[in-house]
Amino acid sequence: MDRLRSMEVFVGVADAGSFTAAARVFEMSVVMVGKHIAELEQRLGARLLNRTTRRQSLTEIGEQYCEQCRQILAHVQSAESGALAMRSGARGNLRISAPVAFGSALLAPRLPDYMAAHPEVSVDLELSERISDVVEEGLDAAIRIGRLEDSTMIARPLKPYGMVICASPAYLARHGAPHTPADLAQHQCLDFLHWRRVVRWRLNAEATPQPSRFRSNNGQALKQMALNGYGLVMLAEIVVSEEIADGRLVPLLRDHMPPLRPLHLIYPRGRQATPKLNSFVDFVVKHFGLR
Repeated sequence: MDRLRSMEVFVGVADAGSFTAAARVFEMSVVMVGKHIAELEQRLGARLLNRTTRRQSLTEIGEQYCEQCRQILAHVQSAESGALAMRSGARGNLRISAPVAFGSALLAPRLPDYMAAHPEVSVDLELSERISDVVEEGLDAAIRIGRLEDSTMIARPLKPYGMVICASPAYLARHGAPHTPADLAQHQCLDFLHWRRVVRWRLNAEATPQPSRFRSNNGQALKQMALNGYGLVMLAEIVVSEEIADGRLVPLLRDHMPPLRPLHLIYPRGRQATPKLNSFVDFVVKHFGLR
């Protein structure tokens, strides 16, 4: 028999005062009520009720067990109510992971709008270049750049991720603009610390930038140095789109840039979707999805 159901019946008998009264409450036969009680007593190896032809009462063990059953049943009801509440609206903690550039430049500035629209959702945003394990780390979703290999995930395509080389008008006024990748050897090229030499600037064999006076592992820091005229920078176009639009940075070597890289929002396949996850997926696709 279902143990929780037997607990409910036992508490019902204790409250109603008899098997007959409990049978009416649970809409079952008196015999079935007796079977539930007998199942519990057999499992516990102890009598829960003192029964006579005229009355019944809880044994000492029965009183203690009845109180514990009440607490367990209350917790179960609370858990079910919470689950139903989460299914009825977006609420709870949303854990997401994103690459540093995309997360800091695009996603984070949009999140206040999402959180305002869903006031019962809290957000944990992890920004990292590390490929996180969505399932193992208990994440709800992640943004991924590049080709996907994990077929166990649902993947929603977003706008492709492109790179751009740019510099400030002040830098170009002093040093001129490069017209071919080979010209980069004559320029200060602001570098990422984690770039290996063999993939540095990722254009072609002619691209051999001279060592830069400034390197960083953070795209925002590199962008700030470029804005201040310290050299050329190669960043994700989404990171510098506003500066390019208002003329503070000038795009260069457009015809020599590497191909666009795919960008996806991924989340586990088969995981029961909650309003919290659905609302975030809709939000990301609306703002960053393919048009």
